[in-house]
Amino acid sequence: MYTHSDFDAAFIAERNRQFRAQVERRINGHLTEDEFKPLRLMNGLYLQLHAYMLRVAVPYGSLNSAQMHKLADIADRWDKGYGHFTTRQNIQYNWPDLRDVPDMLDALAEVGMHAIQTSGNTIRNVTADHFAGAAADEIADPRPVAELIRQWSTDHPEFQFLPRKFKVAVTGSPNDRAVTRAHDIGLRMVTQNGTPGFAVIIGGGMGRTPMIGKVIREFLPQEDLLPYLEAVVSVWNLLGRRDNKYKARIKITVHEHGLEDIRARVEERFALIRPTFTGVDQELFNDIKAAFAAPKFREASIAEYETAYKHDPIFRSWADTNLAEHRAPGYAIVQISLKA
Repeated sequence: MYTHSDFDAAFIAERNRQFRAQVERRINGHLTEDEFKPLRLMNGLYLQLHAYMLRVAVPYGSLNSAQMHKLADIADRWDKGYGHFTTRQNIQYNWPDLRDVPDMLDALAEVGMHAIQTSGNTIRNVTADHFAGAAADEIADPRPVAELIRQWSTDHPEFQFLPRKFKVAVTGSPNDRAVTRAHDIGLRMVTQNGTPGFAVIIGGGMGRTPMIGKVIREFLPQEDLLPYLEAVVSVWNLLGRRDNKYKARIKITVHEHGLEDIRARVEERFALIRPTFTGVDQELFNDIKAAFAAPKFREASIAEYETAYKHDPIFRSWADTNLAEHRAPGYAIVQISLKA
């Protein structure tokens, strides 16, 4: 699992320090709510009917035990003892006091978490298949790809004031558990003649105007990923409507201009910027990939499981519903419902 570098930690600490000062100015009355709004949205803080709500990113849906304990601790200390996991792999705290939010963010930073770009018109938390890294049907683990995109998109200077929010999902499986066709960009890991790459889907989304994404590139080589993403977002940043937020998402842009026109514009932009990517992104990807190396699994016997499955109907019913095939022999993926 990827852990934050010294640069990541310093960046988050500085953002938290800045936001603490902004919160103090809001509480002291030196900022109006309208002035404070864009600042809080950049740090994942919404204003709801009765209280603020803090949305925390869980990149590609992966949490370690220290992070889970910290999320629980934050809920106990500064909320009502619980949080709400969202379908896009975030967690939301719905009752924090504004004065406590900087402390909550500092606590998150202790375990390598933050709320940056979980709201506002920017590239949001990058999501992945919830079985990522463990699924038996994966072509490859999509989490290193998602982490690469996260690092590229975080605080990207050109993409902080997009026409609307922009959501990316990645899957390494032919079974689309990441719902890539319901995202602004969906990436499906594929191979072509042994070369790793992606099928790129564009213009999907839910909401009041649901649309199924369309394939804009059947095959994109892995080393072209970031320049191609930059080309897509750049084209939409220029074409996307800013006169009506309900028609500002890229799905509407694709619908109004047509897929072929968007494809031509993206390819033109891609050809222009591709030479500026000199391979540093691939070196970074290789470093990230190493952090997601699979652990050395102990040999496991399934004899006890098979006995319980055969003789215990309650266990058999649970196993049929809640277990999925793991890539390591003798292991299984266990699903636990978060809804009581």
